[in-house]
Amino acid sequence: MDFLISFLLSAIITAIALLIIARIPFLGVEVDTFGKALMAGIVFGVLNGLLSILGFLNNPLLALFTLGLSWLLYLILNVIVFGLSALLVEGFRLRKGIWSAVMGAIALSIVNSILSWILGAFGLSAG
Repeated sequence: MDFLISFLLSAIITAIALLIIARIPFLGVEVDTFGKALMAGIVFGVLNGLLSILGFLNNPLLALFTLGLSWLLYLILNVIVFGLSALLVEGFRLRKGIWSAVMGAIALSIVNSILSWILGAFGLSAG
């Protein structure tokens, strides 16, 4: 039960973050409604969960194989997840293609972190 609550809270945080970054005009990220943003947040969570299940991201050898640039691999995977989510959720669009996916993934990470930090300050946490 705690997992489900944590997942839903994370999806809501992601939905709010998507609505915030959709207001930044130069990113080219568009979300029609909160419902579409929530659906995208759920898709984000599922896709990231699938990556976690693969388990290769937690492998200590990853830093060795990527020559210390594992952050770049994480960025690439986040861009792919961001783009796939836009592809799967009608009403969530990337107007500037890969540019929107890259900048949107970076902005989403930043805004998600800020929102999670704020909720954590109030004793709420997504996991």
